[in-house]
Amino acid sequence: MFHGAIVATVTPFLNGKLDRKGLKKLVEFQIRNGTDGIVPCGTTGESATLAYEEHEAVIDVVVDAADGRVPVIAGTGSNNTKEAIVLTKYAKKAGADAALVITPYYNKPTQEGLYRHFRAVAESTDIPIVLYNVPGRTGVNMTAETVARLAEVKNIVGVKEASGNLNQACDIIRMTPKKFCVLSGDDALFFPMMALGAKGVISVTSNVAPKAMADLYDAYVIGEISRAREIHYRLWPLFHVLFVETNPIPVKTGLSIMKMIREEFRLPLCPMSEANRKKLAAVISDLGLA
Repeated sequence: MFHGAIVATVTPFLNGKLDRKGLKKLVEFQIRNGTDGIVPCGTTGESATLAYEEHEAVIDVVVDAADGRVPVIAGTGSNNTKEAIVLTKYAKKAGADAALVITPYYNKPTQEGLYRHFRAVAESTDIPIVLYNVPGRTGVNMTAETVARLAEVKNIVGVKEASGNLNQACDIIRMTPKKFCVLSGDDALFFPMMALGAKGVISVTSNVAPKAMADLYDAYVIGEISRAREIHYRLWPLFHVLFVETNPIPVKTGLSIMKMIREEFRLPLCPMSEANRKKLAAVISDLGLA
């Protein structure tokens, strides 16, 4: 259902409030450069510190700006199942094409708890659901067996797999139907995971280098594997420097260096150290992005 280089977009702020104009500008930048889909209100969008009203507003702005040109997969996850249901229903109402639902964080549910959580969210609405497994942020890993169970639920259509474990990615792809959409949640593993059978990536890097990420995907699917590999290695320093501090600090800083948004975070996130900022600026310059 979903494929390609899909951006997990940042949420730009202006004097502490949502920068609607800046967010629309980012959507246009992505679509103009070949991005295959947009994910608002994910980890990169600082969803954990968005108020309900802001969360809804971000989804509204992105759906309106995308205007059906690319799919919008709205982040609607929470560690509170009832809250995740409310947000997911709103995404459906707002016109999003799907919802990205993260594993509950802090609670550390069992695998059975994860299964019941996602099933409850999926059964509350008919919007397509993409699971999101990122144990480094949530403290819990969703196993391949649990993903395979959830793939049997009618409107659970895929997973953003960000465990960093290629063995687990192989098991998920092997154990789920061919139509089930496995997307890399790690930019550095985008190329290798496509070799395993993944359909694409939900990407941080696409915020600053959307054309290169889209080109990598396009080259791979038409069989130009050497070219895809070349792009992968050209972007390798960027993949790493964008995670030298907690995401989305580096990528928002990168966008500000590119004069796309104002460099503004919401506490407890804060500006990069000067040393890391210099490293980031050097990589962005080397790639000709600014």
